[in-house]
Amino acid sequence: MYLRCFIQGKPRSWVQWLPWAEFSHNTSYHTNSKITPFKALYGRDTPQVVKVQQGQTEVSAVEEQLMERDAILDDLKGHLLQAQQRMKKGADKFRKDVAFAEGEWVYLKLQPYRN
Repeated sequence: MYLRCFIQGKPRSWVQWLPWAEFSHNTSYHTNSKITPFKALYGRDTPQVVKVQQGQTEVSAVEEQLMERDAILDDLKGHLLQAQQRMKKGADKFRKDVAFAEGEWVYLKLQPYRN
């Protein structure tokens, strides 16, 4: 999913963005573990990616590459947000709010837990 979001519109450049997809995954907060995979592995917070400003570097090729990186990372955030919203919308189709009163009988379907 990360890689798909990175290369949307530029399918031939997927190899170039593979390390950034990995970085994005490893630095994303996971609700199950309550930390990022990076922190789980290294025991410290992830290094921050600083956005480059126009004229910040003396080498134009480096500045161009950093500007392209920032644009791709911004696109990725937008695409991932859209993907999350689509998944939530699909999951919400099968959810409904049900309120039960105390003492009300309900049917529970229990399945044995298997390892």
